[in-house]
Amino acid sequence: MSKRRVVITGLGTINPIANNVSDTWNGLINGQSGIGSITSFDTSDLPVSFAGEVKNFDANEYMGKQQARKLDKSSQLSIFATEEALKDANLNTEERLGPNVGIVFGTGIGGIGSTEQAVRTFDERGASRINPLAITQLMPNSSTGQVAIKYGIEGPSLTITTACAASANAVGEAKNMIQNGIVDMVIAGGTESGTTAMTIGAFAQIRALSTNNENPTEACKPFDKDRDGFVMGEGSTVLVMESEESAINRGAEIYGYVAGYGATTDAFHITAPAEGGKGAVVAMQKAIADAGLTIDEVDYINAHGTSTPANDKNETAAIKTVFGERAYEIDISSTKSMTGHLLGGGGAFEAMVSVLTLKNGVIPPTINLNNPDEECDLKYTPNNAIKKELSTAMSNSFGFGGHNGVLVFKKD
Repeated sequence: MSKRRVVITGLGTINPIANNVSDTWNGLINGQSGIGSITSFDTSDLPVSFAGEVKNFDANEYMGKQQARKLDKSSQLSIFATEEALKDANLNTEERLGPNVGIVFGTGIGGIGSTEQAVRTFDERGASRINPLAITQLMPNSSTGQVAIKYGIEGPSLTITTACAASANAVGEAKNMIQNGIVDMVIAGGTESGTTAMTIGAFAQIRALSTNNENPTEACKPFDKDRDGFVMGEGSTVLVMESEESAINRGAEIYGYVAGYGATTDAFHITAPAEGGKGAVVAMQKAIADAGLTIDEVDYINAHGTSTPANDKNETAAIKTVFGERAYEIDISSTKSMTGHLLGGGGAFEAMVSVLTLKNGVIPPTINLNNPDEECDLKYTPNNAIKKELSTAMSNSFGFGGHNGVLVFKKD
């Protein structure tokens, strides 16, 4: 029996560029940076003072103060993005979605803000003063559970914590659920709100972050010779995924098809990619095969493209290994140049971007790419978007721990 085709029928997002899909897309194709000086806490004692923060979001106003105080920001953002996605898919947000709908979310570090606050309270005021809600705020699966409760999702529920590959893995595992007939629909995506003083300090200690405090909007420069690290970002992106039959029966608009998924582990180093991107190579090959494509049929790659010296060089090498001479013909871009790195929320955001790239026939740019690295010599769409009709797109996500998740999308 042939496997069911999996489609995307709804999109929702809140991220450093904008708080909805339409404004996000317009920002991306116009090269708009969402990165700036941090406003949510004092950075005077930190070596890095900028990030990609969500802007103009008041959880108290959005969901009411009583509900907002129960949730870590990562969960607040995921509920917000899910609401947009469900409405976009023409689903009734007032009705329970029920047992034939699953949910798979990815996150890198869960409720880290709530974790820090609980530890701070414990140290300063003792165990008896810890917020009774702390555990349910800081659990990595809190966003998945809270969204399921909010919208009555009673099917299978998974939370994936494979660092920066987490929500790419979430989309891939959702695809497998639908293909294999476990459920007809899955709410899939990712969320992260890890821009805190401690996480900024910790990432800075391992020299993973850019230190370009004077020019935050220019700090994230994937594939540029002068790149000096990634930029922290936050946000949530949610996709409504369902079988093609379910979408047609509902009369739903189809954005595109989730055609291929590949996942591997480097088993090499906890933070560094394997030399030449060995694990990434196999993940890309698996995703292409799963989609039933050849290397000649991949038109666009949304690169992991973090702006770290090691990632960009090794990802470039991996793409060359997979595609050979064709690697020089494929259009590539890193939208992290505009959002920063959304960590566990990045894969879902970039899945959304890949689908919109196919649907709209516009390739978003890699901004700040002004001095190309000799070892990064592919078509990275520097600084300006390109109009181009495309049929297939690949999205790469790689994470600490050696996790690799690759997705392939088709226009039709």
